[in-house]
Amino acid sequence: MSLKTQIEENIKQSLKAGQKEELSALRMLLAAVKNEEIAKQREATDEDVIAVVQRQIKQRKESAEIYEKAGREELSSKERAEIEVLSKFLPQQLSEDELRNVVQEVISTLPENEKNNFGKVMGMVMAKVKGRAEGNEVGRIVREMLQ
Repeated sequence: MSLKTQIEENIKQSLKAGQKEELSALRMLLAAVKNEEIAKQREATDEDVIAVVQRQIKQRKESAEIYEKAGREELSSKERAEIEVLSKFLPQQLSEDELRNVVQEVISTLPENEKNNFGKVMGMVMAKVKGRAEGNEVGRIVREMLQ
């Protein structure tokens, strides 16, 4: 079952169960996926859907932080609840140890003159962990290991 189909099924389940907050988050996600399909002029693949989910989560995190700074805890908690709903559609995230292993593996495969090339290491690591780790986390670990 594709991720898009899974989102549509979860919408139906949320409707039947009367879960308004979850239903709202899922509908916004489905709308974002459909907008992606329109922009790319083709059916969304699972990779496209994962990219959309990651963008949506990033937007929700930024909104939650802004709401917290403004003292709007109820809106911040609503955004965090939506993040929980959206996270169900992401692949299992790598732990920090697993990420460090991937970075070490990539560094060891590079020729000696490119081992300290941050951009090269980041590009290769991000290709390996696509969708399973956030870029800022990967960047932090790569910086630590190149020092």
